[in-house]
Amino acid sequence: MILTEELITEKNQTSITEFVLIGFSNHPKLQIPLFIIFLFIYTITLTGNILIILVTTMDPALQNPMYFFLRNLSSLEICFNLVIVPKMLTNFLIEKKNISYAGCATQMYFFFFFGAAECCLLAAMAYDRYVAICNPLRYLDIMNRRACFQLAAASWFSGFPVSIVQTTWIFSLPFCGPNTVNHFFCDSPPVLELACADTHMFEIEALSATVLFIMFPFLLILLTYVRIIVAILRIPSAEGRHKAFSTCSSHLVVVTLFYGTATSTYFRPKSNYSPDTKKILSLSYTIITPMLNPIIYSLRNKEVKGALKRTLNYIPVL
Repeated sequence: MILTEELITEKNQTSITEFVLIGFSNHPKLQIPLFIIFLFIYTITLTGNILIILVTTMDPALQNPMYFFLRNLSSLEICFNLVIVPKMLTNFLIEKKNISYAGCATQMYFFFFFGAAECCLLAAMAYDRYVAICNPLRYLDIMNRRACFQLAAASWFSGFPVSIVQTTWIFSLPFCGPNTVNHFFCDSPPVLELACADTHMFEIEALSATVLFIMFPFLLILLTYVRIIVAILRIPSAEGRHKAFSTCSSHLVVVTLFYGTATSTYFRPKSNYSPDTKKILSLSYTIITPMLNPIIYSLRNKEVKGALKRTLNYIPVL
């Protein structure tokens, strides 16, 4: 990401050239244990999502739209983690926890980009499950290769508008000091608190963007699942209902985890939550959920578990 001329110009005008990420430094004795814990989580996240990508790409039994979207979700989770976790891990080991002005803007840009993309991709996955359950005979015709690529591309590129507008607007504000961000990454609410200007208009715009890129996809998912549940209840046999629900249960768990913590954070930016509580909420959807996603899809899906076993057996033992 190359910063726009507006951001570069504003950087030259402001008195702040870097920010300090407090992170979890108020617990100095826990820095090394926290580093080990989050490094372990990061390793599990990368390993699990890479395995999902490999398995859904290589296994012939998983060449259908559902696993195409799952592959995209795993790719997004890897990118989402790369934006935040390496810098956070580094800050556990160093005393000077600084991030440059441009680095903070870049981190925030990609955080918005991948976050908005994930919201839209989860909605696309819900639509895929809706077609599979409510129109099973036409599923492959509706969710053909072209439709899948279009939905995936629209999800990925949906992050551009919100990331460009939000980041440019925030970093066009003057920052006169202090420069201490009470968070473990450059998220908009704690950075906005440091601006030396009236941020009322930005907060209105940010709320509008949140509704558009978080709540609108969530409402689509909610409406989709209402239709799915109605369709499942019409299935005469208990076995048929169970089988139909099992195909979308993993996605439903992932949506609940992601949206539950994200909405708590961004729909209450000036809430009574303590800074530590906000950090824990942010950890839930930025670090914990990406780790759990491949586990959830593996444990709750017999096809994925079978494909994982076949893939691991195929890998030669050195």
